[in-house]
Amino acid sequence: MIDLTNLDNYRENNRIEAKKALGGLPHSIWETYSAFANTLGGIILLGVMENKDKSLYAIDLPEPEKLVKEFWDLVNDTKKASVNILSDKDVTIETVDGKHIVVIRVPRAGRAYKPVYVEGNPLNSYRRNGEGDYKCTDEELKAMYRDASVRTQDMLVLEKLDLAVFNAESLRSYRQRMRLSRPGHVWDTLENADFLIKLGAAGIGEDGKKHPTCAGLLMFGNEYEIVREFPQFFLDYREEHDDIHRWTDRIVSSSGDWSGNVYDFYFRVYNKLQLDLKTPFEMRGGFRIDDTPVHKAIREALANCLVNADYYGRGGVVVVKKRDMITLTNPGNFRIGIDEAKSGGFSDPRNGAMLKFFNLIDIGERAGSGIPNIYRVWHDQKWAEPAFSQSFDPDRITLSLAISNASDKKQAIKTGDKKIYGVQKELIIGFLTDRSFAKAADIAELLNISPQRARAVLSKLIAEDIVIAEGANRNRTYKLKY
Repeated sequence: MIDLTNLDNYRENNRIEAKKALGGLPHSIWETYSAFANTLGGIILLGVMENKDKSLYAIDLPEPEKLVKEFWDLVNDTKKASVNILSDKDVTIETVDGKHIVVIRVPRAGRAYKPVYVEGNPLNSYRRNGEGDYKCTDEELKAMYRDASVRTQDMLVLEKLDLAVFNAESLRSYRQRMRLSRPGHVWDTLENADFLIKLGAAGIGEDGKKHPTCAGLLMFGNEYEIVREFPQFFLDYREEHDDIHRWTDRIVSSSGDWSGNVYDFYFRVYNKLQLDLKTPFEMRGGFRIDDTPVHKAIREALANCLVNADYYGRGGVVVVKKRDMITLTNPGNFRIGIDEAKSGGFSDPRNGAMLKFFNLIDIGERAGSGIPNIYRVWHDQKWAEPAFSQSFDPDRITLSLAISNASDKKQAIKTGDKKIYGVQKELIIGFLTDRSFAKAADIAELLNISPQRARAVLSKLIAEDIVIAEGANRNRTYKLKY
């Protein structure tokens, strides 16, 4: 994350914190430890100060070994820190320009350990925002505790509701799709109530009666029933095909002219998303095949967005389709690191029961291969790499999928196409969200354009007060301002 031989190229940001530490271990180090652990991780530098231009430089720590020992003693004391998430290699003494400093690399905490708090009080939980640490809100704390549970949050049985909350047409449609995907399944002959129990959409309460689970309510319920349990529930799909109208087509869960549940939203939205995807002519067994790897990846991305949403969180699920870009945004933050998700092989959905519902009708992957497959398909299409971005207060995740060929994109850039700049802007923000900084060459590779053109795009983002540049000439780097 940081090249200590070029320390003056860096500034404090959402992943780097510098502390003088000449008077001993700073008390504020624990707020930063908590903040990095609860956000994206980061590096704490002891024996480092700021110049007037905010660049960093090393000062010589007289007793770095003493600082390291004091830090380890306290980080292992639960009265000081709720949990130690560090290993030996994460705390080191380094030499910079002949001066000794201490480097503490704080990883992003696993969801089971969050919130990471200090001074023995969960209310002393922090998040990182720009160059500062702030106390977590009550909403953020509740979200972390929900995610820490072994049981996914959609497995809860809602004993105040009964099976009347389910939309009959949604359930009928789902069962028909399951018959096509799983012909002869042992649940096929069950009555609806028993089918819902087997599926996990309903459960037996302490009163011995059948009640919906959170997963069942979200997937098959009527919107006016769903908002009784999830007051922030909102599903929104928009098509924005020009710069004149705010949207040219829209689907919202609260419109009242359809069920408003997750199951029906998925198919309504997917049918819109796939309309403009190119389909090669292919025959198999006398039938035309209209499916492609891109279609499958779009289905995976949409299902992933819906099953990983925190439906108690603010903002709702928002899917926006533009001519050159699809963005999918859901409330909640990452339950595993994005690098882990990209590499595949591990799945940790926020709503595991809902993922099972989709799996039974051949939508979604449980083995953790869904996100790697999206990246592979986009690479094969020679489209810009998919970009995840994460924001806080409220917690939201956005996946940006460019859907235009690189050659088309280059031509459009030369003509100053505003739509293409919008695509580039979202991709760069997503790229920088997961990194402390990037060079123009990195952005050029991301967008598949020349470094000169990348610098021009970055200049526009600087003018819009979104990105800042640090350093000069070949050492110049770019990072998000916040």
